[in-house]
Amino acid sequence: MKKFLAILMVAVLSITMCLSLTACDGGDTYTVGICQLMEHDSLDQATQGFIDALNEAMTAAGKTVDIDTQVAGDATLCPTVINTFTAKKVDLIMANATPALLAAANATTEIPVLGTSVTDYDDTFSGNIPANVTGTSDAVPFDEQAQMMIDTLSLVAGDQVGVIYCTNESNSLVQYEAVKALFEAEGIVVKAYTFSETTELQALTTSAASECKAIYVPSDNTVAQNDTIVGNICTDKKVPVFTSYGGAICYASLAIDYYELGVETGKMAAEILLGNKTTADYEVMTLTPTVVYNEDLCATLGITVPEN
Repeated sequence: MKKFLAILMVAVLSITMCLSLTACDGGDTYTVGICQLMEHDSLDQATQGFIDALNEAMTAAGKTVDIDTQVAGDATLCPTVINTFTAKKVDLIMANATPALLAAANATTEIPVLGTSVTDYDDTFSGNIPANVTGTSDAVPFDEQAQMMIDTLSLVAGDQVGVIYCTNESNSLVQYEAVKALFEAEGIVVKAYTFSETTELQALTTSAASECKAIYVPSDNTVAQNDTIVGNICTDKKVPVFTSYGGAICYASLAIDYYELGVETGKMAAEILLGNKTTADYEVMTLTPTVVYNEDLCATLGITVPEN
């Protein structure tokens, strides 16, 4: 019996040592934490694209990945989510939206951090992107978006375009200033309709739809989460809405595919986890946007869809 116990103890110690060495070497299983700012279609698609691409790549490499997906629900709660990931010492963090990315960058300089659904990384980090941070951007060519609205809506000097965005999202201000300059260069008046609480959105949109010929919505997560409010009010008043991110409320869009944005981020994550790349090897990636017209909505609003 003593001999048997001694052999068993040696076996257990050997297995424990092997497991320890495997863990130190990275092993076959990796852990990834996803912090998504809030639930809405664009962010949901980016997260799903990331998960699908990461799982596919890791499976092809004979590895597995344990993905912990958390939706913060509010910018102020992103640090709490991120802190659970750093405490667990995950191998990589994916931050979906700007507040999540800021929280991750502030929490760690060691764990690789990939952002997605972030418009301007340079602006977010004041031109000094941390060494452990990279990812994908949902930035689109604002000049082409503005021109598309001017052409399809026959906007002329003196017409007013309203821009609706949440003041809690810094990237929305960047987009507002960009399209404002572009419209004003053509003599078109631009007015900002801003809010900080979603309870303000209905009254704000009602004012905008009463005063403006058209509405522009940037890639604003708070508006996107509640954009049916904007869509219903503006459609009732026959005021066309153009969004930077696409979606059902816009008569037309020049936007990227958020699922594909997530896919590209997931591919980055796999290469980093497998040791083939580091965050320093990746420049922030943008996708080529596509033009989409909502033909039914255009018909309701009396907008002619271009044949080309």
